[in-house]
Amino acid sequence: MARADLMSRAQAGDGEAFRALTEPHRRELQVHCYRMLGSFQDAEDALQDTMLAAWRGLERFDGRASLRTWLYRIATNRCLDALRSARRRPAKQWDIPGSEPPEPTRLGEIHWLEPYPDALLDGAVSVPLGPEARYEQTESISLAFVTALQILPPRQLAVLILRDVLGFHANEVAEMLDTTVESVKSALKRARAGMQRRLPVTTAREQPPAGDSPAEDAIVAKFVSAYESADIDALVALLTDDVFMSMPPIPLEYQGRDSVARFCAFIFGSVPRFELLPTRANGQPAFGVYQHTPTGIHASGLFVLTLAGDRIDAMTAFENTVLPKFGLPQSLPSAR
Repeated sequence: MARADLMSRAQAGDGEAFRALTEPHRRELQVHCYRMLGSFQDAEDALQDTMLAAWRGLERFDGRASLRTWLYRIATNRCLDALRSARRRPAKQWDIPGSEPPEPTRLGEIHWLEPYPDALLDGAVSVPLGPEARYEQTESISLAFVTALQILPPRQLAVLILRDVLGFHANEVAEMLDTTVESVKSALKRARAGMQRRLPVTTAREQPPAGDSPAEDAIVAKFVSAYESADIDALVALLTDDVFMSMPPIPLEYQGRDSVARFCAFIFGSVPRFELLPTRANGQPAFGVYQHTPTGIHASGLFVLTLAGDRIDAMTAFENTVLPKFGLPQSLPSAR
């Protein structure tokens, strides 16, 4: 069926025609909402709000912009509404009775970050970008990039994603945000400066190995062996000098090999044995983490690794509540 016929039917109230028009954009819109909000659950909610608003407002779609651009306008403004209403998970305190972790390097600013399953990236990060996009799609979904985005004020955040990640023209962004081109340019300049301060200096760092490559498989296998055997020396040997560890929504952050080693030694001393199940998040190797307890093998969280060359540059630990999004169970059979 021709696109014009689908649009006519959808504007007349045909739900199937509406789904046929919007479904091709659904995955990329969800990733867009995730970049803006840093939370998988918030992104899902914003996507549902976007589709509902698009359905209700479709009769006013005049075709001056493409349907994709119109949907991005709605999604961006729904995310801005969510950011302004400050619907955020609060910071969580360390709550394991009888144990106190080592003194952190600092307390983090970002408490609500969640990982994004690679399984949902198919078709979302291979979309054609505008000519002014400055970032590779794989870089712009990484945990480091998404975390840095969350520091920006909401309007700067939206402008940087629309311009530098997706490559929309300044006049398109101005129309999406009901502002002027001059305002967009000013916000983009400030946003770029903010990102430059927050993101690690990549020029001096080794690039990560390609996903699922033999080089990545090798370091991942070493990490699994060291962690499952609680071999702190083997684990530390895999870390860069300035390795970074965080665990949102707990604000504790550890920077540097010695600091991270102390925390890992504390964990290994508290739990007799771990098992790891591989998955992927944000284009990076990840693992469901399970600990042996008197009542069985239960999930304790999700680890996401950031690699630099043949070393681990960052480890981000998330709560076990994120595991269902990755198809991972909350417990494992005891006979493993």
